[in-house]
Amino acid sequence: MEPIIRIEHLKKEFVGTKQSVEALRDINIEIMPGEIFGIIGLSGAGKSTLVRCINYLEKPTQGKITFDGKELNSLTEKELRGVRQQMGMIFQQFQLLEQRNAIRNVTFPLEIQGMKKADAVRRAKELLAIVDLSDRENSFPSQLSGGQKQRVAIARALATNPKVLLCDEATSALDPNTTKSILDLLKKLNRDMGITIVVITHEMEVIQQICESVAIIDEGKIAESGKVADIFMAPKTRIGQKLILGDAMRETKFTEGKYYRITFDGRQSQEPIISNITLAAKAPVNIMYAQTRDVNGVAMGQMVIQLPENEEQQSEIFRYLEISRIKYEEVTDYEH
Repeated sequence: MEPIIRIEHLKKEFVGTKQSVEALRDINIEIMPGEIFGIIGLSGAGKSTLVRCINYLEKPTQGKITFDGKELNSLTEKELRGVRQQMGMIFQQFQLLEQRNAIRNVTFPLEIQGMKKADAVRRAKELLAIVDLSDRENSFPSQLSGGQKQRVAIARALATNPKVLLCDEATSALDPNTTKSILDLLKKLNRDMGITIVVITHEMEVIQQICESVAIIDEGKIAESGKVADIFMAPKTRIGQKLILGDAMRETKFTEGKYYRITFDGRQSQEPIISNITLAAKAPVNIMYAQTRDVNGVAMGQMVIQLPENEEQQSEIFRYLEISRIKYEEVTDYEH
């Protein structure tokens, strides 16, 4: 199966009068049809620039983007407009037209296409039903909650029957419960309609709840990529560790000594790991941080422990972890 989106050696440079800024460097990503693919990074990492390059709202400085077998650089402006209709887009701030009610917001892209009004209204009603807003079709954006506004925006993005939904920080302005309901809706659309979804976010929780694969972007380049579960279990980069360990880990104070992150899946999470480590090493182990997450329906956990100073006791701990097939890696204070 061929990727629906293939990005090869992408570079984006913004040239100013006094200096140039290289926003993206050598980006390589493949997104398969029907996949929910996440792109995560901190603020300023280049996420929004990347998503605007995917639909060619920003033209790359170098490299190639192929969508559904079409190399975008080779298309005319008219052909590009046709491709963009196959890429629905959802934004953080919804981007609804305040002077239009919900149904007329959804009909807007259909009107631009030249669809007859009656057909556009019929299609909009169908889409509002899909996003569970049939009872709010005559409401204006000012009368809707944040979650309802995003549902209208999703319905509007679906109006042109796109093959891909690009979600640029689509849940960042929402509270946790509303975020979950929007992510559940996106999963439902992916499952029922087979639509490919690209999620741009700075929140690892969003990636864990919805995505199958993820690329971590840092300072304009891809730091690492792969299946979400694999990245969570064994991040290979400093930025991957930082995003996965999250806010709670930032509060952990490192002193002298060795710190190790151990990860375990749903089967292992039922085992008394720390008790077993203490028995194996015959020494206490200090838990610095612990967390359990749901990754694609599987309970996964991680702990950061401080090892005793005695090297023989450290060796016993490593031996126990290896025998038990528990993954571990040394952790440093990644904020410094």
